[in-house]
Amino acid sequence: MRILIPLFALSSPSRIKSLASLSLLKSTSRIYRQKSKTVAMSSSTTPSSSNTKTKSLVVDPFCFRQFSEHESSKTYGGTVFANPMAEFEQIVNSRYDESKLKDGYAPFCKHLFIENDFTEGRVNVLEITSENESLLRTKYEARNSKELPVLTRFFPKELVDEKQLPVAKYLDLILYSREQIRKENAAMNKGKTYTEEEDSAPWGIVSIKAQDVDYEIPMTPITAMRNALGKEEGGSGVPLNRDAYMEAYNFWNTHANIS
Repeated sequence: MRILIPLFALSSPSRIKSLASLSLLKSTSRIYRQKSKTVAMSSSTTPSSSNTKTKSLVVDPFCFRQFSEHESSKTYGGTVFANPMAEFEQIVNSRYDESKLKDGYAPFCKHLFIENDFTEGRVNVLEITSENESLLRTKYEARNSKELPVLTRFFPKELVDEKQLPVAKYLDLILYSREQIRKENAAMNKGKTYTEEEDSAPWGIVSIKAQDVDYEIPMTPITAMRNALGKEEGGSGVPLNRDAYMEAYNFWNTHANIS
C-alpha cells in the first residue's frame, strides 16, 4: 500500500518558514499593486489643483466689446480680437506675474504688458502728418449709455488701410481692482452680475491696447478729464493730475486713434 505524505512534511522547519515568508511577500505585493492602481485611477478622474485654481484676471463686461464674439464689437471703433474670450483669458492668466504689474493712474489701476504672439491685434494709433491730417474726424461719444458724451478725435477705420498697420508686438492689459469695479457698478446702477469665478478674480481687464512698446502710452486727455468726473457720470472719481495731463497732451497732440 502506497502512503501519501504531504510535501510540507518532507520539508525542514526553515524551509517551511521561507515558503511562508515568500507567500506573505507575494500577497503584500498584490495588495500594494491594487492600491496603487486605485490611487492612479482616482488621480486621473479628480481635477488637479491647477485646473481649479482661481483666475487672477477676467475680462470685465466693459471690455467685451473688444472681442468679436460679442455683439457690441460691431460698433466698437478700437481693436477687436478674433480670439475666443475664454482662450484669451486662459493665455493671459498663464502669463500673469504679480511682480510685473505696473502702476496706473490710480492705486486701483495696474498695467500688465505681455508679448503679443497669440493675436492678430494691430497697432491702432497713427502719428498725425501733413499727408493724413485731412482724414481726421471728431465726434461726441459715450462708451455706454450711462456716461456723458465727450468730444473725441480719430482716424476713421474706413479711411485707413488697416493691412498696412503692423501686428502689435505687445498688449497692454489695463486692470481695475475688483473693489473698484464693484464701486463703479454700484454708483452707476449697472446691476451687473458676475459668476463666482469672475467675482473672486482680484483683477478685471477693462481695456486692451495693441501697441509696439512695453510701457504705458498716455491716456488721451479727454479720458483723463472723464476719469476726474464722479463715478455716477462714468468716471473713476480720481482728481486730475496736471503733470500727467500735460504728458498726455504732448503725445496726443501729434497722434490719434484709429476708430
